[in-house]
Amino acid sequence: MSTVRLDLTADPVELTAALVDIPSVSRDETLIADAVEEALRRQATGFEVIRHGNCVLARTRRGKANRVILAGHLDTVPIADNVPSRRSVTDDEGDVLHGCGTVDMKSGDAVFLHLAATLPDTAVDLTLIFYDCEEIAAEFNGLGTIERDLPEWLEGDVAVLGEPTAGQIEAGCQGTLRVRFSASGVRAHSARAWMGDNAIHKLGRLLTTLGGYRPRRVTIDGCEYREGLSAVAVHGGVAGNVVPDEAWVDVNFRFAPDRSPEQALAHVREVFADDLADGTVRAEVTDSAAGALPGLAHPAAAKLVAAASGRFRAKYGWTDVSRFSALGIPAVNLGPGDPSLAHRADERVPVEQIAEVTEILRRYLTT
Repeated sequence: MSTVRLDLTADPVELTAALVDIPSVSRDETLIADAVEEALRRQATGFEVIRHGNCVLARTRRGKANRVILAGHLDTVPIADNVPSRRSVTDDEGDVLHGCGTVDMKSGDAVFLHLAATLPDTAVDLTLIFYDCEEIAAEFNGLGTIERDLPEWLEGDVAVLGEPTAGQIEAGCQGTLRVRFSASGVRAHSARAWMGDNAIHKLGRLLTTLGGYRPRRVTIDGCEYREGLSAVAVHGGVAGNVVPDEAWVDVNFRFAPDRSPEQALAHVREVFADDLADGTVRAEVTDSAAGALPGLAHPAAAKLVAAASGRFRAKYGWTDVSRFSALGIPAVNLGPGDPSLAHRADERVPVEQIAEVTEILRRYLTT
């Protein structure tokens, strides 16, 4: 199939639609990466452009005092009969663009690509990173591949990820920890329950502890992060007449970025110390990822807040800003679209938000 020719100078709304119309489910991003690479080489004057797998990278070397990284993933979740894109105008929502990836995050990609092609000069040097496999397991994430193979491309003073934020800066992100608490017993017929040892019952006290937990709130750089400790899955049972011999519950801790994953685990163990004390219940970490401090005190980040008219808030969910934070680079999320609409069959983005984010970043990059 021939490469789709994108017009990066077109209205970012039209460019968003063109990107949505190129299917790019995770692990199948070759067509969209081809189109983005070709368009950048043809229309982004003054950019060095390279391709690494299905990642496309571009940067300027204009000798500016600061470097800003604009990063966005090219992949989407599986299509739900919502490609190609379509546009509608209603009294309730106004002018809206529908389609897979309109929110997460082809509208953000379109803004970055449009600015690369239409800004004749910038007050900063720019690095653009378009990467693959963000929507699947972290081991496949293209940004992680770049960090391993091309670390010099991740050097900068501030990073902006085009994740959906409804046009408002969402700074940093919370960390995430998942722990599986399990218990074993002895299987028996439920008519003779005394001959068995019910594994589910052994988790009762732990669930009571969880129900009484009061999460912490913490403010960092003017952003309030709200932690949460939640049971997200539970399993146990063999049949309707059998006392179960195995049971487990998965607990997810979303922790503020002033905690490390090690400190988060220590806190969880402290919360459930009584439940774990006699060894009846076991704990196993099944997933862990660090959060990212907002870093809004950094001059380059503070200028972005000013360009956004001072509008910012904490990011509760985990995003790839964590990767930049681990490298010592302040990072924020800024993109069009309501994140609660991401991945839905009726995914859609207000046209005005695409224009708004374009203008915020235009001010920031040229001032």
